[in-house]
Amino acid sequence: MAKGAVMLLVLFTVLSAVSQAQLQHGPGHRTLSHGHRRSADRAAPTHLHFFFHDTVSGASPSAVRVVGPADPSSRTFFGMVNVMDDPLTEGPDPGSAAVGRAQGLYMGADQAELGFLQTMNLVLTSGPYNGSTLAVLGRNCPLTDVREMPVVGGTGAFRFARGYAQARTHWLDFKTGDATVEYDVYVMH
Repeated sequence: MAKGAVMLLVLFTVLSAVSQAQLQHGPGHRTLSHGHRRSADRAAPTHLHFFFHDTVSGASPSAVRVVGPADPSSRTFFGMVNVMDDPLTEGPDPGSAAVGRAQGLYMGADQAELGFLQTMNLVLTSGPYNGSTLAVLGRNCPLTDVREMPVVGGTGAFRFARGYAQARTHWLDFKTGDATVEYDVYVMH
């Protein structure tokens, strides 16, 4: 009997502590350890510069169309979806040193002009950020001189990242659709 009373008391104490924590912080709340938390005043700014090579033509494309546009004669490609695993390099030449991959998709999302919804992970494979990623999600109008897309997060060295990416078309082949795009990415992390 005494053993059962002790167990009941322990159970009641644990449940009370859990309930109190949920009242204070809400269900599912947990505090991050200091190793995973960075205060706003300690956020580090980083600028990354690289070239993105989107190849849709040839025998080994880095981007493939998985859904065609709703109207095949559309100049805006509305409804088209492409999946990409594009190389990122230090310079505009595709043979220059690799710094990572842009993995994600872009889709024709504008009926009036050429405008894509682009979502991609910038997977860095060299240098001090090797193994880290940045997540970019936004509107990309390839015929505009400078496009800006938000950086919405990251992993590794870029955990809790926020910022923006600026894209400028360096080279575009209107016949094939292949392009080289210069990126400047500014993040706080």
